[in-house]
Amino acid sequence: MEMQQIRYFLSLAKTLNFTRAAEECAVSQPALTRAIQALEVELGGELVRRERQNSHLTELGKRMLPLLTASYESASAAKDLALSVAANIVAPLCVAVSHSLSLSLFADELGELHRAFPGLRIRIVHGQADEILDLLRDGEAEIAIAGPLNEDWERLDAWPLFEETFSIALAKNDPLAQEKQLSCGQLAHTPLIRQPSCEMRPQAADLLRSTGLFNQFTHDVVTLADQLVLAQAGIGAAVIPTSTHIPKDLVRIPFVDLDLRRTISAYAVAGRRRGPALTAFLNLVRSADFEAKFLDLAEGTDPALP
Repeated sequence: MEMQQIRYFLSLAKTLNFTRAAEECAVSQPALTRAIQALEVELGGELVRRERQNSHLTELGKRMLPLLTASYESASAAKDLALSVAANIVAPLCVAVSHSLSLSLFADELGELHRAFPGLRIRIVHGQADEILDLLRDGEAEIAIAGPLNEDWERLDAWPLFEETFSIALAKNDPLAQEKQLSCGQLAHTPLIRQPSCEMRPQAADLLRSTGLFNQFTHDVVTLADQLVLAQAGIGAAVIPTSTHIPKDLVRIPFVDLDLRRTISAYAVAGRRRGPALTAFLNLVRSADFEAKFLDLAEGTDPALP
């Protein structure tokens, strides 16, 4: 199987027209047809059913499309990487990260990416769900890492990374800090430190209403870091994702009766060319062992597990 055969097939799958595919690939139509036929022989079946104005992918063609797309993108990324490293030229990579997510979870992957791409310039931007979607749509960010974006956009590719719950962070000198777990009733007289920009705000609001905590005295902040600062000052109890690394002067206590959880995913726009740095970073975060990362937190100063 040759890369040009795959390229011809991907173009044909997009256009469903041999003439337009040949023009797009800058080859003659007979040459493209021969390449597709050779690929079909190698794969053992017809990939495209030729029916004049109604040409379409066969079942085999539909099943092979994502696999061959991934193969072609990986090969292209490897070629681009070799050229970029040789020339020490790599385009900047912009990563959008949810306000409610700690970037420290991805520090190892960013470090490895930096070592692999000497000329890489990383740009990190933060936002809430609608801002992250706008960054992706407008091309300001190539990849995003966040919780549910609650958007039914057909061009939004998503790769789930891990699932986590939420818990309470308190100053160590707080009277509740000695508890092994907390019920919502025990927090009835404790101010909550919330993050309205979190993607889970609607679900959290519904759960808090059901427990009677929604209307109690609260402090609202924009970032996860601000939540931890206020909790350190003893101002209240911070409702935080369980994957958050907390300072030594805070303790994390799980909820016993507030089942709030989310899935963290990597997001990118389907159909856009992915450069070698983006492809490498996406592969790194998709293959990361987040369970091991959480265990490292547990063995350190932070005893929580998601």
